[in-house]
Amino acid sequence: MSDLRTTVGPLTFKNPILTASGCCGYGLELKEFFPLDRLGALVVKGLSLKPRDGNPPPRICETPAGMLNSIGLQNIGIEAFVNEVLPILEADGIPVVANLFGEEEEAYVALARRCEAARGICAVELNLSCPNVKKGGIHFGTVPEAIKALTAKVRQVYTHSLWVKLSPNVSTVVPLAVAAQQAGADALTCINTLKGMAIDPLTWKAKLHTTYGGLSGPAIKPVALRFVHETARAVDIPIVGCGGAATALDIVEFLLAGARAVQVGTLLFQNPALPVELEEGLRAYLDERGIPSLDAIIGKVKTHA
Repeated sequence: MSDLRTTVGPLTFKNPILTASGCCGYGLELKEFFPLDRLGALVVKGLSLKPRDGNPPPRICETPAGMLNSIGLQNIGIEAFVNEVLPILEADGIPVVANLFGEEEEAYVALARRCEAARGICAVELNLSCPNVKKGGIHFGTVPEAIKALTAKVRQVYTHSLWVKLSPNVSTVVPLAVAAQQAGADALTCINTLKGMAIDPLTWKAKLHTTYGGLSGPAIKPVALRFVHETARAVDIPIVGCGGAATALDIVEFLLAGARAVQVGTLLFQNPALPVELEEGLRAYLDERGIPSLDAIIGKVKTHA
């Protein structure tokens, strides 16, 4: 059979199928549908220093080929995760990536330092979609200088694999990707959600309490592929694709574009066992074509230029 192992920086995963942060809680909900060790890795929902309630409802709605959410990064906080959840995940033998967020650089640094001391976390993924309250509310992930400064500070306290999750809500991703690489990131995740809106034509009200939310699901896959391809050509560190993967052929597209692993999120709400189906479908794709390993297709897209 074809070898599905993949490397993301210093890490080796048994297959390239990962969960996307925010779409399966802390992974415990998925245990009902398949053994967690079937995943390449589990990326848990975003963690903050203190527990967070998130936004008031309505904070999620379905859209054509996707979903809008404005959960507001609700989570149990880093201490509860490390003390109560992480030991369960460690017993399941699944590599865990902790997604971290804050509203100031010091919060990210403190979170990374806590993860450094925790047993069972193989990498941290910096969610840079939050506004920097000390810089007038500017979003970390839209300014190269802010990404570089924040990543560098986290790099000083975190010695394991450091991923930076890039925002698509910019005109060009290349300066952001280069800034993260220069500051010491081991890998980049492309992409986070696209900012969008939905309106109820009967009530004339915005469907989300916060008016705007993050669009995910198959609708954003073409955008995600473009970001992966552009980023892979601009940096020398690995790319983790994220955005709209629903089938094994979608996984193949992300790999061809240059991703070394692919996060699956929104479609888990429709089919929680999807990661296993994607793994089996990807293996069948490679076997049928006599492709021995993922390295034979990663970044091998043929363009007309």
